[in-house]
Amino acid sequence: MHFIEVTNKATQKAFFRLPFEIYKNDPNWVCPLENDIESVFDPKRNNFFNFGKSIRWILVDDHGSTVGRIAAFINFKKANKEQVPTGGCGFFECIDNQEVATALFDKAKEWLQQNDMQAMYGQINFGENDMWWGLLIEGFKPPFYGMNYNPPYYKNLFETYGFKIKYEQISNSMDIRKGLPDKVARIAEWVTNRKGNEFRHIEKDKIDQYANDFKEIYNDAWKDFENFTTVTEETIRETIVKIKPVMDPKLIWFAYVNGDPAAFTLLLPDTNELIKGLDGKLNLLGKLKFVWNKLTVKHTRMRAIIMGTKEKYRNHGLESAMFWKMQEYTRHLPHYKELELSWVGDFNDKMLSVHQNIGGVFSKKHATYYFTF
Repeated sequence: MHFIEVTNKATQKAFFRLPFEIYKNDPNWVCPLENDIESVFDPKRNNFFNFGKSIRWILVDDHGSTVGRIAAFINFKKANKEQVPTGGCGFFECIDNQEVATALFDKAKEWLQQNDMQAMYGQINFGENDMWWGLLIEGFKPPFYGMNYNPPYYKNLFETYGFKIKYEQISNSMDIRKGLPDKVARIAEWVTNRKGNEFRHIEKDKIDQYANDFKEIYNDAWKDFENFTTVTEETIRETIVKIKPVMDPKLIWFAYVNGDPAAFTLLLPDTNELIKGLDGKLNLLGKLKFVWNKLTVKHTRMRAIIMGTKEKYRNHGLESAMFWKMQEYTRHLPHYKELELSWVGDFNDKMLSVHQNIGGVFSKKHATYYFTF
């Protein structure tokens, strides 16, 4: 076996074609858009290169077949916030063979050590943790776009190598047709009508204003969590560009208390329902198929990408009120059936409680692993 760094179109093609072999008999898998994955490794489109670096490889056997792939990356803003300098690995795909998996992990480890790292997270992304983060270990069902999906045997490949679970990522879901529990709905309606509270869905012609409100809320809401990094305007702009083709403004809500930006929920229709069958391609034919699907496909699923509430407005019922506003909108769109809530770390009892209170039930579990060299 030998490694080839992904540096040109031929190696990129091999990097993207490997999953088709691994998932050829798995009806749940939907190929992510190649352009979205490629943007992770493009310094012009990923601002994490301003304070980090990445590399990726394919692993080829003696017969010339690609049997594995992996990427490694360092976010220098976060690397030294751990007990030892820590990088990461991700976009791991591998045949069911421990020798191959070990070679892949060793390759990432070797590069990280050369860059003064002493540990690595896996399976993670060279970007924010709302996309391509964590190894799926429970709930092997059709994935929502941006959520990692993998065969069950990957868990054994990671753990046999020596990875330990750092934290588990819990995804809960709601049956949209049932709506909020009656008690929560009554409280949410009261919160919505309370003097000084205002709720607005995003407006496409006021993106800059809402982007500033998002940044203010997010940086306050998540500041106390381990390894928190403030979100920048550049990251927000990149995110808006990515979600614009699929966003429904009436699924993205902001709460204000006496004019002060207080909370938000960002929900998106499931892109996987639009790209299934495109094989990851957004060439001319792929774009035509995407537009056709967008005009004809009735979404049945949506996902809460991220939520946030400023510390001083927690326990004010704002989250429930925003979901109540969303429910008022979607009850006129009966094709919607399921809402998957953004994953929550098993350490975040408050948000897990919010999910439970609004009717969320367990859907799937990912794990963020950690390996010390």
